[in-house]
Amino acid sequence: MAKDKKQPRPKAETPKGFRDYFGAEVTERSEMLRQIAGVYHRYGFEALESSAVETVEALGKFLPDVDRPNEGVFAWQEADEEGKGDWMALRYDLTAPLARVYAQNRNDLPTPYRRYAMGPVWRNEKPGPGRFRQFYQCDADTVGAASVAADAENCAMLADTLEVVGIPRGDYVVRVNNRKVLNGVLEVMGLTGEDQRAAVLRTIDKFDKVGEAGVRELLGKGRLDASGAYIDGVGLSDAQAEPVLAFLTSKAADNAGTLLKLMVAVGESRVGIEGIDELAEIADLLAAQGYGPDRIVIDPSVVRGLGYYTGPVFEAELTFEITDEKGRKQQFGSVAGGGRYDDLVKRFTGQEVPATGVSIGVDRLLAALRAKGRIGQEAAAGPVVVTVMDRDRMADYQAMAVELRAAGIRAEVYLGNPKNFGNQLKYADKRNSPIAVIEGGAEKEAGVVQIKDLILGAEIAKNATLEEWKDRPSQYEVPRDQLVAKVREILEGQG
Repeated sequence: MAKDKKQPRPKAETPKGFRDYFGAEVTERSEMLRQIAGVYHRYGFEALESSAVETVEALGKFLPDVDRPNEGVFAWQEADEEGKGDWMALRYDLTAPLARVYAQNRNDLPTPYRRYAMGPVWRNEKPGPGRFRQFYQCDADTVGAASVAADAENCAMLADTLEVVGIPRGDYVVRVNNRKVLNGVLEVMGLTGEDQRAAVLRTIDKFDKVGEAGVRELLGKGRLDASGAYIDGVGLSDAQAEPVLAFLTSKAADNAGTLLKLMVAVGESRVGIEGIDELAEIADLLAAQGYGPDRIVIDPSVVRGLGYYTGPVFEAELTFEITDEKGRKQQFGSVAGGGRYDDLVKRFTGQEVPATGVSIGVDRLLAALRAKGRIGQEAAAGPVVVTVMDRDRMADYQAMAVELRAAGIRAEVYLGNPKNFGNQLKYADKRNSPIAVIEGGAEKEAGVVQIKDLILGAEIAKNATLEEWKDRPSQYEVPRDQLVAKVREILEGQG
C-alpha cells in the first residue's frame, strides 16, 4: 500500500509587496495617528470608520487602473446560486468609500459634512523599493462646501499637522495650484481631441522629473530618456507648446508675481481666469490667518492627479535633504496632498456635490522623521520584568505585577522556564526592560525585594571602573511594601 504523500510545509515569508511591523514601529505609527487625529478634531472634523470592502461598482471610475477591469485593486466575485454575484474589492483609498457613505446617508448628515478617516488601504500594483501594497492614510474631507475657504483651510491644517508631528517650519512647504488654470491653458492651446489633451496632461505630470527642456521635447517630437530609449512626443508646434511652458514656469518670487504670470498663460480663457481668482482668494485667506509663503505658496508645477481634481490642488513637500542607499543627497519629497473633486458623489445621486479633501501618507511621514533622526534612534522601553525564583510562588509574583500595573507602570511576570535565572535577565535585556524585580526565598522571609536597574547596570558594565561600581549601585533592596515607590523612582531617574 502506497504511503500518503506528505504535504509540503508552507513557506514562512511575507507576501510580495507587504511587510510586518513590530513593537516600536507600531507604537510610533499609533502615536502619529493620535497626533494627526488631534489636529483634524480641533478643526471640527468628525471621525468616520467605513468598511474596508466596497463593491467594484461603487468604486467605479475611481479605480486606480481603469483600462483593466478590476485591476489595481484586490477584487473577487461573490458566489451566488447562478455564479454571478457582485464583484467586491478592498478599498484602495479612503476617498472613494466616502462617496458611497455620503450618498447613502446624506439625509441624516449635516451639510457640509466634515469627516476624517484613518486606516490601511490596499493597491494591487507592482511593488518596488518603499512601495507597498498595503499602507496607511489619514484623510480629512469636507463634502458640500463650494467655497475655496474649505481648500484654504485644508492647506492650513496640513501645515499645522506637519509641525505637530515633528516637521519644523522651514523643513516643509505646502504648494497650491488650480486645475482650472490648466484647463484654461489647454483652451488657449486650442486642443479639442481628448487623446491629445490626455497626452499633454501626461507630459505635464513629468515636469518634476524631466524639467522644462524635457517637457518641451515631449510636447514636440519626443526625446531620449535616461536609458537611451526614444519616447515619442505629442507632436505640438513650438507655438502650441508655449502656453504649457509659460504655465509650468510661472512661479515668481512671491504669490502676486506668480498670479500675474499665470494671467499671461491663460490669456482670455474664462475658466483659467476663474482658477486664478480662486488662487488669489486662497492666498488672501491664508495670509489673513498668518500662513505666509514660507509655509504655503502658489506653485503651478503642482499637477497631481490631473484627471481626478476639478479645482484647487495642493501638495506638502519636505524640503530637507536625505542620503539614499548609494550615498547620494536628495530631497525627501511629497508626504501629503489633496484638492477639490466636485464629481465625488455625482455618480450615486446624479447631482453635483462640491467636495475637497487632504490625505497624509503616514508611512512616508514616519520615514521622514526617521531619516532626520527624530524617532527610532533608541529602542522603546519594555516592561518591568518580575522574575520567578520559585515556581510554587507564582501567585506572589503575579501580585507584584498587578500592583505595578495598578500604579500605571507597564509590567509582566516571566513566563518562560525559570530554572536558569541568567536566561530571565537575557529575556529582560531582549525586551529592553528598564527594571527587573527579584524575590527569592530569603527575600520573602525577610519581607524585602531586590530591584535591579537594568539601564544603569548596562552603562556601568560598559563604562565604569570597579571603584565606580561602589558609588553607583544598580541594585536596591527595599521593603516589599515599597516596591511600587522604588520602581517609580528608578523609572523617573532613567527619564
